[in-house]
Formats: sequence, C-alpha cells, structure tokens
Amino acid sequence: KANDSTTATTQRPKTLATGAVYNRNSVAGMSIAHSTNGGAAGKAPTSAFAPRVLSITDNSWVNQKVLLIYGQIGDPPLQALDGTLTLSHHQDNFPPTMWPVEQSHFKALVHLSPGPNSLRFDFSSPKLASNHSSIPAHSSWLNINYLPVTASPPVHLVILLAKDSPGTFDAVPERIQREGNSLDTAKRKFRMAAYLWQAFTAEQMYRNEFGRRTFRFGEEWQSGTLSFRDRDSGQMRSEAKIHVVRSEKTVAELRNLDLAQQYDKATRKGELYDIALEAMRDHFEPSRGQKQYISVLLLDAHWDTKSHVITGHAALGGGTDDIQLAIFGSQALQSYPTCLEEVVPALTDCTRTDTEFVANDCNESGSNWEAANVGIGAHLHETGHMLGCPHQQSGIMLRDYVRFNRTFLCREPYATRTKSPGLRPCLPPDECGWHRLDVLRFRYHPCFRLPQDNAVTGDESVRVWPVENGKVLVTAPSGVSFIELFTEGEDVCHAWKDLSSGDGISAGPPRQMTLTESDLRSLLTEDKKKKKLKLCIHSVGQGDHTVEDFGLLKSKSSIVKLPNGQVGFKGSQLGTSQQTGSRPEQIILDSAIKQTKLLTSIRIYHGFAIDGIEFCYEDSTSQLFGKRGGQPGGSEFLLGMEFIPVALMSIH
Repeated sequence: KANDSTTATTQRPKTLATGAVYNRNSVAGMSIAHSTNGGAAGKAPTSAFAPRVLSITDNSWVNQKVLLIYGQIGDPPLQALDGTLTLSHHQDNFPPTMWPVEQSHFKALVHLSPGPNSLRFDFSSPKLASNHSSIPAHSSWLNINYLPVTASPPVHLVILLAKDSPGTFDAVPERIQREGNSLDTAKRKFRMAAYLWQAFTAEQMYRNEFGRRTFRFGEEWQSGTLSFRDRDSGQMRSEAKIHVVRSEKTVAELRNLDLAQQYDKATRKGELYDIALEAMRDHFEPSRGQKQYISVLLLDAHWDTKSHVITGHAALGGGTDDIQLAIFGSQALQSYPTCLEEVVPALTDCTRTDTEFVANDCNESGSNWEAANVGIGAHLHETGHMLGCPHQQSGIMLRDYVRFNRTFLCREPYATRTKSPGLRPCLPPDECGWHRLDVLRFRYHPCFRLPQDNAVTGDESVRVWPVENGKVLVTAPSGVSFIELFTEGEDVCHAWKDLSSGDGISAGPPRQMTLTESDLRSLLTEDKKKKKLKLCIHSVGQGDHTVEDFGLLKSKSSIVKLPNGQVGFKGSQLGTSQQTGSRPEQIILDSAIKQTKLLTSIRIYHGFAIDGIEFCYEDSTSQLFGKRGGQPGGSEFLLGMEFIPVALMSIH
C-alpha cells in the first residue's frame, strides 16, 4: 500500500550533458525600463560578458509556470567571474530577481505568464570595469512561450490539520517573529516548494530527451504569493491551490508516539497514512475511474524534545484504486522559501538547527539550508512513490535529495552533514536527479501528458507467452514502454531495456516483441549473468506484468502436448493467483482439437467469486474447470455457433 523512505547510503546518479550553446540575442546599453519585449534585442551590439543561456533555446515553448535555466558568462575556462545576474521579466509583470554567478556559471528560476515572455538578463561583477552609467553593460534577451496544460490530471496540494489544530508549525522564535508560523505562511512555503519540484522535474525530463514535461497543479485565482511585490500589492494571479483539510482526529491523536514513523517502539506506524487517505477521500469524493493524485503536508508534525521524536509525521507514498497519495510532515517547513526572492537566501542559510525548537531530521538537517533540502526533497521522494516510482539505485528515489540545492544554485555553503566546504561551482553533473527508470515511468504517466502527445490506444494489459525455439512473445495493446531486469536477491533494479519514444508523435513503443534469454542477459554485469532472472514489463497504458523466472517460462515445463499431437504453450499468467485453499487444475477444451465438437454454452458456478466453469457441448457432454459451487445450477451463457479460441486453461 505504501513505501517508506529508505536510509540507504547516497550515490551520485548519472546525469546527461546539457548540450551546446544555443541561440540567444545579446545587447549592450539597453535600459531595464525598456524590457517590454524582445523586438529590439537583436539590433544592439553584443557584449562578450552578456549572459548565455545554455539549457533552453530562444522562442521555446514550455508548459510550467516556473522555469529552471542554466547558463554561463563569457568563457569560464579563460576567465572565471563571480557576480550577480539580474533577471527582468516581460513587461515588468513580475519583479526583477537576482541570482549569484559562480566562476562564470549561473542558474535561475524564471516566472512565466501565459503566452510570449521576453526575458532580460543583466550581469554585473566587481571584476569588470563599470561604464559609469545606470544602463547595464552586459545584457541578453531570451524569448519563452508558456502554454499552460489543462488536459492532464493535476497533482493536488493539501495541508492536513487535526480538527482542533491551531494551524501553526514548528519554528524557532526568531523565525516566528520575522515571518510567522501561521497557516497562511505554511501555504506560501508549501506552494513555493511545489513549484521547485515542478521546475526540477521538467528540467530532468528535458535532459532525458522527453521534453519539458512535468506534472501540473490544480490552480485558483488568488492573491499571488510567488513574489514579495505580489504579496504587498495584492496582485491577483492563477497559482497552485493549497487545499486545507481538517481530519476527524485531534492533535493529541495525531501526535501519539505509537503512530510516529521514526519511533522505534511504535506499533501503528502506517496509521497516519490511513488517516490521511480517509480525509482525502472525504474531501475530494473521487468518482469511479477518476483517480486523484494528492501530495499532503502534515502540518501538526511536531518535534518532541522529551522523546526526541518527530510526532505527527510519516514519510509515505503509494495509493489505492481511486487515490494516489503522498504524505510528509512539516518539521522542516520553517526553512522553506515563501517566494522566488527567498530561494537563494533559503538555500544558502547556514544558521544552525536549534533542536530546542525544531528537529534535525535524520541528522541530515544541521543547518537551515540542509533542512530545506531534506524537507523539500524527501517530500518529493514520497510524491515520487505517489506517482508510481519505487526506490532506485540513485537519485531522488534513493536519498540524493540531500543535494537538492545544487539544482537551483551554482554555489553551496558549508555542509554540517559532511563537515566540508560546499561545492563550487555546482554544475549539472553535480546535481541530484530523477533516475532514468523514474523518467521512463513519467514519460507515459497521465500527469505528464503534453498537448502534442498521441492518444494512448488499447488497454493497459501486458501478455507474455513462450513460443518456439526458447523465445518469449510479449504483447501490449498500448505498447511496451520498458522492461526491468532483476537477478536473484535484488530489490532495486540495476538493468533495464528501454523501448520508449521521446517525441510523443512517432508510432511509439512496440505493441509486440520477442525476447530471448541471451539478449536479456547481455544487459547484465558478468557476475549476474548466470543468476535467476525476473522481468517486470511495463506498458504505455500504465499496466505491468511480472515474470518471476524467465528461464522457467521458456523451459519445457511451459510446453503442453495436445491430444492431436500439436504443441501448446502455457502463458506466464496461468496459475498465478495462488489463493489460499486453491488447487492446481488444467483442461484442454475438446472443441479446440476436434472439429466435430461444437461448444454451445458456458455455465459459470459462483457466489461472491467464481467456483468453476463448465463447458457444454452439442452432444450433451461437458468439461468442468473448477467445481460446481455457489449458486445452484450456476449461470448459463449460450454461445450459438461461435467458436471459442481457447486451447488450454489452467488454475491454481
């Protein structure tokens, strides 16, 4: 039902190159006040130190409100400069933001408005001579088109409180005095963290050549919170909606040590998940076939200084037929940014964690910036579980989120976790990321659909059959997306076969393919090639099928000799129920091997479940599969003259 957070040692994931320098327009001597559009940008002379954006091309289309970019100043190997990048937005519809430049590398988050956005980048450095003018000397322009996506299911953001909760979260006195710890502050922080998730995921998908696809949030028209100016002026914007839901439980009940996931003696560690699931079902009232995707912040999580346990907190993600759910506590919420202007201060704040008031979660949150990494990143980890991701050998779904800050900044402060100076500069290969298998799951996930994607056709099923010459046939009406390979003793996948299609426009993954053991084992390392091999086959339609023992499936045990001398093959799904009290049984239908045998009806014996199936023939004979239990006489279905193409059935 749910997956809890792992405590495995972190590993650095493989990252993809960001690509070559792309087209951009650079200008010198253009006033910030003139930043209404990019029309005049190309007419001005170019500065050698004008910012160059490498991560996205001019006039690109994106589908998320906050865009992560990466770029350089001049030629870093020849002259590494520190300084400040000032980002000015289209028609001044969002206040300028400033981002650090480290050794001529920069990263920034860009707020976009629907439609075309002309962005201006200004670089300044004390190492560069000033032109003694208010007009920036080193500027460039970038045009980005933002098309909001509305045809995919949203991820809902929810703050869950106890029915008697005061609506506050843990914070040190100085923080409470400066910014408060109210429900309103919690909503702003959670919203900003979610936009960091979204921007991070879009960039990761792009680097994996799947375009900037990412999940969207349910939005509402409200006073903007993504900038100080919006907050002060009351500027209305369409931003992510934070649902506030009250549980039927009290604060005392939620903070019961017996429910605390990190308390060794707790006996009901999964109960917070059940409480949240029930509250979400009552609030959203999902209809049949309309699955809801929900990420919940447990606001009443609290650092208990007596027991040294975070109560009211659990890090879990999973789902049911109607709700996919992630939950995480608010123990690190004080360290989150509330808006874009606070991202840099929040991710560089070296203030030590005061455990008299707040938790040092997993001893990885010794300072404010590290607490932000763990809080924002670990909640994203659980959201990954909610979206269908298991634990991986690296990336967010391991514990690489302790480096989440490197995604957004090119410099890192002193780390109490490693007791070492921070990395400088932090370049794309140094960042954490989604594992390739996570990305493959996201590629065809309903929450990640883009307008240009082809519609998914066929159901989600996957069928696997052995055939002649030791080969195995795989079919999936929606297409086979990827295959995970596990050798004996492995819980985490280390080898896979990628069959996905990146552009969303081509014919897409194969609907039928043949597998051979030699081809599959060639994907394994030498020390694993002779071990028992398990496959998990995933379809575009989000279905999957597990072959527990590939060698056994293609062996002689899957072959059945028919009475007429022909050979039949058992499919991999036959006999997989393994229910208590069941017994193995198989029949070969007479009508499949005798042309004179006419199947006229099927009688199903059942109560709440199927007890047996009887195949009745024109000559008054029959074959019974199972037993005659349940409703007396069963339910009969007449077939007329139609032929049933079934040669072999098996039950366990």
